[in-house]
Amino acid sequence: MGEVAEKLEPRIYVACLAAYNNGRLHGVWIDVEDDANTDTVRDAINAMLKASPVPGAEEYAIHDHEGFGGVEIAEYAGIDKVVEIAAFLRVYGGLGALVLEHFGDDLEAARTALVEDYHGVFDSLADCIQEVTEEATAIPERLRYYIDWEAMGRDAELNGDIFTIKTAHDEVHVFWNR
Repeated sequence: MGEVAEKLEPRIYVACLAAYNNGRLHGVWIDVEDDANTDTVRDAINAMLKASPVPGAEEYAIHDHEGFGGVEIAEYAGIDKVVEIAAFLRVYGGLGALVLEHFGDDLEAARTALVEDYHGVFDSLADCIQEVTEEATAIPERLRYYIDWEAMGRDAELNGDIFTIKTAHDEVHVFWNR
């Protein structure tokens, strides 16, 4: 499978709300690493809260994030979901982030699209449609110049047969819709 070049290194900035509400900034960046699990991230959050300048601090919020390839992480996102998204992005990279965005943060639908429905990366949608058509049927040479591959690609996308993710001028990732 083709992949957007960037390797994602997800991490979150978690802030202590007790300190924040008292006019002080206290927080920590937490790498959501390959082997990270929810316990690892929660342990880092608890250590940050324990070191808070406000005694007894218990509440936190995610005030920033990076390395998620454009996937938004909400301020009060569940740690389980953050770890799951980070693990997904480490496997599928920038293309995974774009597909996840396409599916509205539905991880299972994005994973299915990347694993089962991915057809490949092409210079254009027209190139993909031409390849698929020529694999399926023999086209007489005298008719080739009359086929509008771009229109066929546009129709396939408008009809919901496929969806595309464009990552560069000449880089279109094509997925079959079920």
